[in-house]
Amino acid sequence: MDSFGERLKMLRTENNISQNKLAKNLNISQSNISVWEAGEQYPSAENLIVLAKYFKCSVDYLLGLED
Repeated sequence: MDSFGERLKMLRTENNISQNKLAKNLNISQSNISVWEAGEQYPSAENLIVLAKYFKCSVDYLLGLED
């Protein structure tokens, strides 16, 4: 099962979006994206929802609860 960080990185790279561009689009810091992808931290519930809406997927998908 893919971790949250692996799924986030996969979605980002499949959409040809840099960490910096994603951060700017979501109005968060690039360092947040970096630590999330590295699995060092998890986003808040609010940011999970923002990411799910941005990538048009479910929060469950991001968290690895569904494929």
